[in-house]
Amino acid sequence: MSYDTFQNITIQQMESLIRLVEERSFSRAAKKMYLTQPSLTKHIKNLEESINAKAVNRKNTGISLTPEGEILYGYARRIFKLMDEAKEKIERVREDESGSIFISASTIPSTYILPHVLNAFNKDYADIHCYIQMNDSDATLNMILDNQAEIGFIGKPVSGNKLNIEPIWKDRLVLVVPEGHPWRWGKKITMEELSLEPFIIREKGSATRAILEDYLREKTDMNLSNFNIVCELGSSEAVKEAVIAGLGISILSIHAVKRELENGLICEKTVEDCTIERNFYLIYKKRLSLMKHHKLFLDFVKKSELDFPC
Repeated sequence: MSYDTFQNITIQQMESLIRLVEERSFSRAAKKMYLTQPSLTKHIKNLEESINAKAVNRKNTGISLTPEGEILYGYARRIFKLMDEAKEKIERVREDESGSIFISASTIPSTYILPHVLNAFNKDYADIHCYIQMNDSDATLNMILDNQAEIGFIGKPVSGNKLNIEPIWKDRLVLVVPEGHPWRWGKKITMEELSLEPFIIREKGSATRAILEDYLREKTDMNLSNFNIVCELGSSEAVKEAVIAGLGISILSIHAVKRELENGLICEKTVEDCTIERNFYLIYKKRLSLMKHHKLFLDFVKKSELDFPC
């Protein structure tokens, strides 16, 4: 027997043999498999060619198996039993609420929003474990596309036919100044005044920076090169601490500065004719095989939008 031809045996050929034995008739077996009789006969013929031996005795009184056919039939039954067991286990896993979720999120969602969401989620689903890696929006997008994370949260819109992309939480960017700054009391600030003041900016790749750059390009005749930038930092926390220390002023997410505003460590100032709003986006690959714990998490975060008013 040639092992090369033996390896050509297909699942459908083995199923044809099983059905033929069960039904004792080519016509009834073909009907059971939703095949024509010539198609079933062809499957059996190809099976016999692969084992280089006759598997089925064809008689007027019915069919019977040859010794080779008996061996193959026994193994075919075992293979299909294993397939049924695998299917049953997969279905049980898909219905199991436990599991792990690997998340990548940009700075604002990972630092200021997701901890509150996960705290509430954990109270309902303690057996689902979430692992979060903080990246900027660009890095998060790449991690999702490269299958290094399953679910992502980013601060700027993206496009791609490989992704599911949904707006999920709202945000507002605000101008913040240190506690003792001369602007703490007084009128609205103009964009020209803002551009002359020592300004702290987020790093390239940050969605907060990208949103500000887009706003300046679309709504004004200015860009960041017109600003008096004294420092570029890699996180909203670092920018916020620099503002508190008096290094300069900045424009940050309202989520990032809410606590400091409430405690009087910094002050929010209104910029004349300037409103910068955005969405945070939930992203994951369309081909991600969603199990029950993924679906529970996605449903939960989609309903959590009202917990974070701007």
